[in-house]
Order: sequence, then C-alpha cells, then structure tokens
Amino acid sequence: MHKIAIVLSAITAALFAGGIVGMARAQDAPSGDVAEGKRLYLAVGCFTCHGRSGQGGAMNGPAPILAKTAMPFDGFKGQLREPIADMPAYSEIVMSDKQIADIYAFLQTLPGPRPTKDMAIFKD
Repeated sequence: MHKIAIVLSAITAALFAGGIVGMARAQDAPSGDVAEGKRLYLAVGCFTCHGRSGQGGAMNGPAPILAKTAMPFDGFKGQLREPIADMPAYSEIVMSDKQIADIYAFLQTLPGPRPTKDMAIFKD
C-alpha cells in the first residue's frame, strides 16, 4: 500500500510540475515575430534536420520534433548556443536572441504531433 501512495504522489507531482513548466514557458518566452521566425527557420536551414513543419527527422541521427515544443525558451536558446550532438552552434554573432525568439514563436504556432487516437490507422 505504501508503494502505491509513493507512485501516486510521484504522478501528482509530475503532473503539477508539467503544468508549471507549461505556464513558465508561455510567460518567460520573449515575444517574437512569427513571420520572421518562419523565414529564419527556412533560411538558416533548421528544416533540413527538423522538417519544414518542425516534425523532426533523421538527417545525422534523430532530430527532435520542434513543433509546439515543450522546451522553455531558455532551454531552447541554450540548445542553439551550445548544442548537443551534431547540431551546429549559433553564437550571438551568428544569431541574435531576438532571432531565436522569432524562431521559437514560429515553432509554437505549428501543430504539434497528433494524438494516436486521432490517427485513422489506429481507429479500428
């Protein structure tokens, strides 16, 4: 019985934290220009790995889905400045914080992954 209480507490904490992260993401992200973000996303070449609609891909390994990213803006910016894996770094000389905010704003407008229940193949 004690293990069940611990599991339920962990689930509740995770759900609560997820809500806070979502709120923090929306509040902490600087306003960005969606149209300019789209232009930059395409011009800089983000789409070559992450797809034209931020759906992710596998150019040099799995590239994450960026559409409706749950990553807070500061984490997103940090990944651009000091990336992990094969992604190139975008220093402030190459891409300003404002440009990163524009790309982030654009990504938030893209439809994220559809829930499995909405996919026709799984409706039978």
